[in-house]
Amino acid sequence: MANSKDTVYPLIKEGKLPRHIAIIMDGNGRWASERGLPRMEGHRAGANAVDKVVTCCRKTGIPTLSLFAFSTENWKRPDNEVKALFDLLNIYLKKKLNTMIKNEICLRISGDTSRIPEKSRKLIDSAIQKTSSFTGMTLNICINYGSRDELLCAIEKIIKNRISSGDIKKISSKPEWREIEENLYTSGLPDVDLLIRTAGEQRLSNFLLLQAAYAELYFTATGWPDFSDQDIYLAIMEFQKRIRKFGGLNEKNKTMEKIHE
Repeated sequence: MANSKDTVYPLIKEGKLPRHIAIIMDGNGRWASERGLPRMEGHRAGANAVDKVVTCCRKTGIPTLSLFAFSTENWKRPDNEVKALFDLLNIYLKKKLNTMIKNEICLRISGDTSRIPEKSRKLIDSAIQKTSSFTGMTLNICINYGSRDELLCAIEKIIKNRISSGDIKKISSKPEWREIEENLYTSGLPDVDLLIRTAGEQRLSNFLLLQAAYAELYFTATGWPDFSDQDIYLAIMEFQKRIRKFGGLNEKNKTMEKIHE
């Protein structure tokens, strides 16, 4: 099979790897509905996919992986589904903490954790503390996250910091991007190079909009529970084909301009 795991893996290692992959994990509910199962069975299958993808990215050498686990809009879902989602998060953290430690994976959380259940907060804080020194890979789980909310929180922090500094000129001056970046939930993480969305939808849904300003976008019809190593490899292969200009010109364009000067 041309795109088998064993065939694709060596190919991606020959090219430039993304420093930061972000994934909108979509399609759990549809996956369950198509099989006549309750929605939560789709979320459980999705949790298994998380495990596979984290392991794959660690093996491949991806420095940072961000996963959109729960958005600021997801509170609109039924209470029993929200509770079940956080129960799944708790189970994942309990089961996979030792694996994260073994593989030197540093856990980060992006989002406003003040609203999430206390039990989840305690597990998160414990896992962050126990993995904070690791440099093998950063796993950034976005919980109660929304990009617009993140920006508002960053601006609020900047205003408070400026007022507390007592510097009148600084309070009224225009903020620089670096100052905003340092106050985002993702402070210290590289910008997103490759953003993947599963299950056929082609929108960003308020996810890492500032960090993904120059990201390559990859949409796949595969639902998240069926997402596998091979799907990650295919996305990275597509990334490696893209010419990233960041608003400038690539080398071919520059050469043609010189010819026509």
